[in-house]
Amino acid sequence: MKSVSVTLVLLSLILSSFFLQYATADSSTTYAPKGVCDSKCGVRCLNAGVKDRCLKYCGLCCQQCKCVPSGTYGNKSECPCYRDKLNSKGKSKCP
Repeated sequence: MKSVSVTLVLLSLILSSFFLQYATADSSTTYAPKGVCDSKCGVRCLNAGVKDRCLKYCGLCCQQCKCVPSGTYGNKSECPCYRDKLNSKGKSKCP
């Protein structure tokens, strides 16, 4: 009987933490679907020297900005959010 009650308590803690995560999520922040970003960043980073790094940062920028400029270089005016993201050194964060 004791093991059943311990199991129920643990199960209720797990379920309550799961629902709490959804209740406290910031609904004002929306992100682009990962598949969309993967395909657009694949094109954007096609000619990159360090492709894995390009894909990583392009993916982060795409998720937050919901857009990726066309082509493999430049055209950042198409997506101002993507263009204006800066790293800690003041350089463009997005490839």
